[in-house]
Amino acid sequence: MRRLLTSALLVLAAAPAFAQVAFAQVAFAQAKKEPIALRDMGSFHIGGRIIEITGQPVKEVVFTPGGVPAKVDPNGRYQVEQMYVQYFLPQNRKGKLPLLLWHGGGLSGVTYETKPDGGDGWMHYFIRKGWDTYVSDAMERGRSGWTSTFKGEAMALPFGDPWERFRMGPPGSWNDDPAKRVSYPGMQFPAEAYPQFMKQGVPRWVTTDNEIVKAYIELVDKVCPCAILVHSQSGTFGYKVLEARPDKVKALVAVEPTVGGDKNKIASVKNTPITVIIGDNAKEHPRWKNIRQNSVGYGEAFKAAGGSFDLVDLPDAGIKGNSHMVMMDKNSDQVADLIQKWLVSKGLSD
Repeated sequence: MRRLLTSALLVLAAAPAFAQVAFAQVAFAQAKKEPIALRDMGSFHIGGRIIEITGQPVKEVVFTPGGVPAKVDPNGRYQVEQMYVQYFLPQNRKGKLPLLLWHGGGLSGVTYETKPDGGDGWMHYFIRKGWDTYVSDAMERGRSGWTSTFKGEAMALPFGDPWERFRMGPPGSWNDDPAKRVSYPGMQFPAEAYPQFMKQGVPRWVTTDNEIVKAYIELVDKVCPCAILVHSQSGTFGYKVLEARPDKVKALVAVEPTVGGDKNKIASVKNTPITVIIGDNAKEHPRWKNIRQNSVGYGEAFKAAGGSFDLVDLPDAGIKGNSHMVMMDKNSDQVADLIQKWLVSKGLSD
């Protein structure tokens, strides 16, 4: 514990003054938690394909300034479209199936790791609850890598954009000066850690959904049957993979999914229970109210077909102040508790 506290204090020494108090509180809270005991951990890449490039001129490249030039022939076969996956298998396993955590657009598996304010993420939470936990970087994100063969251009969000887009503050609330920045009343996202959150952003494309889904299906074929927890953009992928492998996806937890499933395919997936989790201010937000309605409409059709579908607006459940980045909010463990209880209620964990 002394080593952990020493490391935390070293981090604090380098942190901006306005964030030091919050980081100190988190550091000492983390130090009190029991260590995580694993029976195994590791990583692998899955999916992808080999492509061939021809007709390109040989280039002369200086790989290191001042180095000796080298000829590079770009023609040949290349590995592309693979996906990176980490897994953590707890010593005291209680989850009856693996739990897969899938992140949203412009992000990576870091979404579920250490929170921007230094707290434990949902990866830690579910490992401690006894779940074999798999955290992936979607195809073309993070350690999965990307290739120039993708169609279209890579996209990234300007520094202030997610503040309003992810409902940390209302429309028009962003200001480059933190003192003038406006949050939603009672917001649980750690505003002082917003700059740290923005360092997690990675390029994304809007043309690669089919390739992403293909890699996720290969992951499901490798490690499932399982439960899948998705967030934001990966809601689309969760539904598509469920529709492709309804026998292997035994539960779907969709946290603020941007799109619902295909109503024409409900008959084939209605035996898989689904819960949708939505944070604050979504019902009134000019964009998010329509996104939420996608889940409402799908849920009504799902239940009408005889399936189990639970839509939880967190404020209505007494959990208030959540942004779109629910798993990074200060009360994220409360939301994880709600998800854990739902999974237990479906017979998926002791």
